[in-house]
Amino acid sequence: MRDVVVVGAGPAGLAAARAAAAAGAAVTLLDSADGLGGQYWRHLPPARQAARQSVLHHRWSTFGELSDVLRAHPAVTVLPSAQVWSLERLDGGIRLNVLLGEPDGAGREARAFEPDAVVLATGAHDRTLPFPGWQLPGVYSAGAAQALAKGERVAVGRRVVVAGAGPFLLPVASSVLQTGATVVGVHEAGRIGALARGWLSRPWELAGAAGKAGELAGYVGDLVRHRVPWRPGEAVVAAHGDGQVEAVTIARLDRRWAPVPGSEHQVEADAVCVSHGFTPRLELAIAAGCALAPDRFVIVDDAQATSVPGVWAAGEITGIGGADAALAEGTVAGTAAAGGDGGAPAARRAVRARDRARGFAARIVAAHGVRGGWTGWLRDDTVVCRCEETTYGRLREVVELTGSHETRSVKLTSRAGLGPCQARMCGSTLQELLGDPTPAVDRRPLVVPVRLGDLAALPAASPSAASLSTASLPTALPTRGDQP
Repeated sequence: MRDVVVVGAGPAGLAAARAAAAAGAAVTLLDSADGLGGQYWRHLPPARQAARQSVLHHRWSTFGELSDVLRAHPAVTVLPSAQVWSLERLDGGIRLNVLLGEPDGAGREARAFEPDAVVLATGAHDRTLPFPGWQLPGVYSAGAAQALAKGERVAVGRRVVVAGAGPFLLPVASSVLQTGATVVGVHEAGRIGALARGWLSRPWELAGAAGKAGELAGYVGDLVRHRVPWRPGEAVVAAHGDGQVEAVTIARLDRRWAPVPGSEHQVEADAVCVSHGFTPRLELAIAAGCALAPDRFVIVDDAQATSVPGVWAAGEITGIGGADAALAEGTVAGTAAAGGDGGAPAARRAVRARDRARGFAARIVAAHGVRGGWTGWLRDDTVVCRCEETTYGRLREVVELTGSHETRSVKLTSRAGLGPCQARMCGSTLQELLGDPTPAVDRRPLVVPVRLGDLAALPAASPSAASLSTASLPTALPTRGDQP
């Protein structure tokens, strides 16, 4: 019996765990959250469930089925609140070092896994383009606003503006409305022409997407019932307020996303939810040595195998394709990781579903992909890196003084990207602003923040403790911009 570890319990991870168990593997499912479902099926804890969860979540019955199967299967171990803090490459294998317990709690239990196969389904987080005032309290990533709405039933404000690019804006607006807040407007940066070209080309390819059409109709219905305007070709280009968001400036954009002069107008709001697409969570994939495509997604073959033997990947880290694609990719990856029959009917159905769903990823990029003109709404005092409070003007000054557009060099000089998030939020923006075609490597011995006490409590003889005590941690000033 093969031993398979799945990291991530969103749609891709749940599907991978079920498929691997069905193929006869012993499966361990790890997720850093305290419950299953990931971002897509984020919900209230069992102690205070909603009366009708199905009203609040699409495909809720699918989640219920997956969750029930995994919790009841004798070969599956589900470990929530399990944070994979490092991944080590061994001769012929992978070791995952895990801390079990509350992320901010002390005395967490340390575990290590050396499985026959690993499926990485770590998902993605919002990419938010900076604008003047985006560091003010009241500015949220769209994902954070949805997490508060779906997982806690907390409204981020009374008057909320939703802005950015991509179909994700619609479910976010719907979730915010369900908390009782007023959504002042949904502002999509993509212009009608770009949206039409991205979504309506080769319309026959959309024939198998009836479920997506139903979701879209539900979100549009929510906006219509609450009289929420949807404005294409517009963006929030500034937020204003004294210690808190009080208003935003909205401008029309040209086809390159540059603000159209004279189109600016202010709207009163006490919260702004912004998303300009997604950035894959690559820390573990990079630590494993997985090859990445130029667009910074993990490269996989037809069986979802990465370039590293024994490591498969599924879901948003291979491309932003939505829940349907994630479920199908997870099934393919789990079957292959367990050594199952890829030619079995269920596996073939998953491959066909994956190939149909993958077309959505290309359409999202074509319709909603970031255009370079957005830099036109930046000012010299606009904060680019919120952790280190590095401004756009400081970046321009460093480039002028050093003559370097190389991301790592500018990070070391300006401090941009060297704060607690380690460029997870601003890394793509920095690279784009600098025009550096070479992505940062982002290799870190610790892939997430860990308490020093947890590291000190590791047994002295453990391989992870030994590796940390030698070459993997810097002993002097860092010489690489991507080190903690």
